[in-house]
Amino acid sequence: MNTSIVLTIIADDQPGVIEIVSKTLRKHDGNWTQSSMSTLAGQFAGILLAYVPDDKMAACLAELHGLESEGLRIITHVGDEQATTEKTHEYTLKLVGNDRPGIVHEVTSVLAAHKVSVHKLETKVESASMGGGELFKAWAQLLVPAGADVDALERELEDLANDLMVDLQFEK
Repeated sequence: MNTSIVLTIIADDQPGVIEIVSKTLRKHDGNWTQSSMSTLAGQFAGILLAYVPDDKMAACLAELHGLESEGLRIITHVGDEQATTEKTHEYTLKLVGNDRPGIVHEVTSVLAAHKVSVHKLETKVESASMGGGELFKAWAQLLVPAGADVDALERELEDLANDLMVDLQFEK
């Protein structure tokens, strides 16, 4: 039987980081199934999901943690993959506006108040071509509980968008 393992990897950005991790997983018959990786402020940052045979998990974890000697900080979490019993509906949120501290916190506070789960989140700040300054852009895949008051959620998000002076789209 295979068990899921989630890895978070941080290292100085350099060639070969992914190869080192993939080689370690392969050595222990691990199957790399899903990942998201990026370079941020000169650091390689990644998260990945793999499946490792139960009888090889302990050795695999030990070797992954041993990669710290090669400059890789790896945090591991052995999954329990419990299925969610609550039915949800998927929505997308897109936001664009002038960058300022606190935007993510204010949006996620509204989402949390409605028990909305952020399934995926991508953000970036880029130079605004017209008028100078910087634009904050966010895209999120949200899981909204089936019993949630979506109209109230949408109104609160629209009110927040007006307060923050950002463009916000919330759609199924």
